[in-house]
Amino acid sequence: MSLRHWALAAALAMSLPWAQAAIDAAPFQSDAQRERFAELTRELRCPKCQNQDLADSNAPIAADLRKQIQRLMAEGKSDAQIIDYLVARYGEFIRYRPALEARTGLLWFGPLVALLSGGGGDRPDRAPAPYCRSGGAIDPR
Repeated sequence: MSLRHWALAAALAMSLPWAQAAIDAAPFQSDAQRERFAELTRELRCPKCQNQDLADSNAPIAADLRKQIQRLMAEGKSDAQIIDYLVARYGEFIRYRPALEARTGLLWFGPLVALLSGGGGDRPDRAPAPYCRSGGAIDPR
């Protein structure tokens, strides 16, 4: 083996402890619990990453929240209780699908209202220039 192969093998061997630490080893008693945990972490947003769910995020806060969800599951909390706990702590933003309430109504119906009011249409900025009978445009000056 060449020196380059040895250096690569040494670098890989030194990176193994960090790679192993990044993976959450979650002991579950059944496949149903594992699936429940996966579903919960997929429907909750990482507070730091904002466009990633807790299952896919590598942020330290996401790892902490996954551990907290495991702890709450072990305490026998229901999915609704776990979500309510996290919403109380981090706000509706933590949900990918916020509850339909008066304060989230704009979030749910805002795009539809904008589209229906013409905000999403393709319309000119000004009226077209008037034409004279001879077929040419009238100069507005």
